[in-house]
Amino acid sequence: MDEHAGLAERILDQMADAMIYADRTGTITRWNRAAAALFGFSAEEALGQNLDLIIPEHLRAAHWRGFEAAMTSGVMKLQGRPTLTRAVHKSGRRLYVELTFAIVDSGASDDVLGSVAVARDVTERVERERAARSA
Repeated sequence: MDEHAGLAERILDQMADAMIYADRTGTITRWNRAAAALFGFSAEEALGQNLDLIIPEHLRAAHWRGFEAAMTSGVMKLQGRPTLTRAVHKSGRRLYVELTFAIVDSGASDDVLGSVAVARDVTERVERERAARSA
């Protein structure tokens, strides 16, 4: 691994936000330390798994429709814009996460390789805001 590739790996692994990369089929092929901390699955448990690992069952159909459309068109509706959604921790606990997505292409030919998501746990903030509204 050259110096720049090694640096990129260290950056990804040491960033505070979870970073998940899935190939065109939705198979997780990159899972940083923050993803392990956020979702409770080690890299060994997550790598090679389908994204359904962290998607609540009631959101899966909508997720896969959007994912397939993005893989086919090379365009994401939410590209670069954060969105609030639900996710599932290994323990089964429901999380609120803020996600940003991007398509990853091959560079030269614009062939879509997969999708990267950066996630941040916002569960406490959302629950605090909901409690304040209902008070």
